[in-house]
Amino acid sequence: MAQVALQTDAGITEQKHPALCGEARERLGVALRAVYEGAVETQPIPDTQVDLLLRLRHKERDRQRSAA
Repeated sequence: MAQVALQTDAGITEQKHPALCGEARERLGVALRAVYEGAVETQPIPDTQVDLLLRLRHKERDRQRSAA
């Protein structure tokens, strides 16, 4: 894919890539989702994130109890 040179009002030339067509965006999106989902599904949730989720859940429960 070729770059397109654009000149701004300040006289600065910027290199821009042309937009992808709809079909190319769709194919790229499907491929990226497949790679991401495959990588994420194989990884365990780190203990630090589990601890954070538990603390948030406890705070949420405490707020609900104090509001009632």
